[in-house]
Amino acid sequence: MDYQLPSDSAEDPRWKLLEATCDRLALAASQDDVIEIVRSCARAVLSADGVTFVLREDTRCHYVEEDAIGPLWKGQKFPITACISGWAMMNRKAAIVPDVFADERIPQEVYRKTFVRSLVMAPVGMDSPVAAIGAYWRDKTVISAREAAAVETLATLVGEALMRTRLAA
Repeated sequence: MDYQLPSDSAEDPRWKLLEATCDRLALAASQDDVIEIVRSCARAVLSADGVTFVLREDTRCHYVEEDAIGPLWKGQKFPITACISGWAMMNRKAAIVPDVFADERIPQEVYRKTFVRSLVMAPVGMDSPVAAIGAYWRDKTVISAREAAAVETLATLVGEALMRTRLAA
């Protein structure tokens, strides 16, 4: 897989991590492998305080895995219409939220109990999203275009890996 990174990406170690993650995803043999790669790599690639992997299960979002500074929603399921990962999948585009308490798409009562103050949630499988990847920060007030692009790039790579593993099964 060849992806065009910004010309100054050689200076940013996160892009090297993204390239290494891309290589690992290319070797993934199953959906579980893909999820584990996201869990073990995405937080460092994104310089985030937390990341999550969410599977779409009909009308629900299943928060399958996470790596975060504090527990979030691993193992929980929410209606697709009641969470930001569902919004990203239903709208087939990333949700960029610099302030979770100022965004009407965010279920405030759920987020008040967490460290999360900003996030990017990107759908996996743009034509027909089957999952979403989220990155969270506790004190970020500005999400750069580069950070949003990194989450979206990772989601694209994961979508390709999931498609390949499903075809191979």
